[in-house]
Formats: sequence, C-alpha cells, structure tokens
Amino acid sequence: MPTQQLTLRQPDDWHVHLRDGAMLQAVAGATARQFARAIVMPNLSPPITTVETALQYRQRIREALPDGSRFEPLLTAYLTDAIDPAEIERGFRQGAWVACKLYPAHATTNSAAGVTSIEAITPVITTLERIGMPLLIHGEVTSADIDIFDREAVFIERHLAPLLARHPGLKVVLEHITTSDAADFVRSGPATLAATITPHHLHINRNAMFAGGLRPDFYCLPVAKRELHRIALRGAATSGNPKFFLGTDSAPHARSAKEAACGCAGIFNAPFAIESYAAVFDRENALDKLEAFASKFGPRFYGLPLNAGTITLERQPLEVPDRLHLNDAAGTAVELVPFHAGETLPWRLA
Repeated sequence: MPTQQLTLRQPDDWHVHLRDGAMLQAVAGATARQFARAIVMPNLSPPITTVETALQYRQRIREALPDGSRFEPLLTAYLTDAIDPAEIERGFRQGAWVACKLYPAHATTNSAAGVTSIEAITPVITTLERIGMPLLIHGEVTSADIDIFDREAVFIERHLAPLLARHPGLKVVLEHITTSDAADFVRSGPATLAATITPHHLHINRNAMFAGGLRPDFYCLPVAKRELHRIALRGAATSGNPKFFLGTDSAPHARSAKEAACGCAGIFNAPFAIESYAAVFDRENALDKLEAFASKFGPRFYGLPLNAGTITLERQPLEVPDRLHLNDAAGTAVELVPFHAGETLPWRLA
C-alpha cells in the first residue's frame, strides 16, 4: 500500500525571492508556512549592497510575517563591480548576511547593477574564499549571440569551471540549475560545489510555455529546457546526492505584470512548494529521499544546524486555485497566479 502520510524534519528554502513593500507583505507567509529558514535574494531596487540595508530588509521581512511565525530570513549581499570586500566581510562576521549573490549584469529581474566580469571582482572572490562565505551564482551568460537555451552550459564552460580552478577553496552554489550539463558538472565537481533545484524545473519543460498558446506563468529565468534536461534534474534531485538540495526560486509578480506586452520572468511556487516537490519524489519512487533533499543537505552545506521541528504531508488531493488574492498590510489584495494553477496535487501539508 502506498505511503499515506509522510513526516519530515522541517525543510528550508535555499533560494527565494520575497520582494519588498506590498508584495513582500502579501507573499512572505506562503514561504513561512512550510519552511523554517530561507536564503532571501537581494535583487531589490535598489539592491542590498550594504550591511545597513541588509539589516533593514531583514526587519521588513520579519514585520511582514504572520503573527507567531518562527521563520528566519537569511540575507544575501548583491555583488556589483564596485562592492567593497571589507563590507562583505563585515556583514558576514556580524551575521547580517550568510552568502553573496552573483548576478551577471542583465541576466534577470533587477540585475542591471550586477557583475560585468567575474575577473573584475577577484578581490571579493578572494575574500569569500578566505572567510568561507558561499558564493551563489545565477549561472548564465548574457551575450546576445548565445541562444537563451544554451546560456547555462556556456556559463559553466567559460566562467564557472575557470573560477573553481582559480579558487579551489571557494564554496559555490550554482542556483536553480536547468540542464543535464549543470547536473553533471556539479556531480563531478569538488565538495565545495553544490546546486539548488526548483520545483518548476522538475515539473515542466520548455514546451509548457507554448501549450495551447503563450503561457506567461511558465516563463522564468533561466528558462525551462528540453525534456531530457528535466529528466536529468529529476534524477539529480532524487538521487540522494548531498550536492543537490531544495531551492524554490519562487519569484512572484502580479498577474498584470506577467500578462503584459513585456511580461516579467518568474514563477510563484511558494504557496504549494513542498507539495510540489513531494509529487515529484513520489512519482520517482523516492519519497524516502525527500527529507534529505529538503531538510538536511542544504544546512550541512551552509554549516547550519538542522531544524528541530517537523512537518507532515498527507496523501490527499490538493486543488490549486487558478488565482490567489493575497493581502498586504493595508488589506489591499495582490493578484497572483500560483504554480500548478488549476491542477490537483496528490499531497497536501497537514
């Protein structure tokens, strides 16, 4: 008889976008509902580049959480060409942030101030290697002559492999991997290299964006790839390899910003993230490996304690609504389309 109930050590989300302002107030509870901690991305406008702005943002996140929440936001520093290595180290020593995020300039939402050349920030990289601070990388090249579906593989070849060779002690997380190339590279790489995998890249391939018409709610960066890559990611996530762990890359945009002439990139999967992962692991006959992927491998890579609490999933149909209307602090509803909108998932959080 199939497993009907599954109790897991409470998981963490090692890559999430909580935004700011009204959107932060509307979506923070969705992540806090299931995760004890989350690595929060710093690509705000303006981005989080100083200790002071990190501390202020962390306070805004805490104020946006539902009453009684024990969720802990883990902040990151946004790397620019001009960022001061001493500021990075100061923030790490003080606990203002736990990692640095490298966005290649213009790679995704609010990344215009990102890094134009990894070599240009060598002093920062050297500092991170020395103090043991992880570098989180959006691994895509942005050259116009590179096909969008090849950007991750080209980044690995041109930039990530040389970076690891120059800095063998650097801890690196290749974020939201989308290709078999990335899975193979991480699997065969040093112990200092890991990767996060999103629920949407485990469920959809690039055809989903065009099924029955243009589907803006399946548009994200990095974009979903061919089916062979989706299969490779499912194999990596369910393998029990500690180099791969949970990172939703939940990236909310209002429905009006997604369904626009120039629609925003990002999939809002936070409301039903753990249920989405559970569906994948169940289908792959790997429910026994879900807890490690969701709750153990990430903390161990970051050198943080495992969570003491638990969550319980039940094998009960979960009908995901077509739309969510989430209120900000003023009671104004933000309309969003959740991942799996209109679908029924086989697991629900008890």
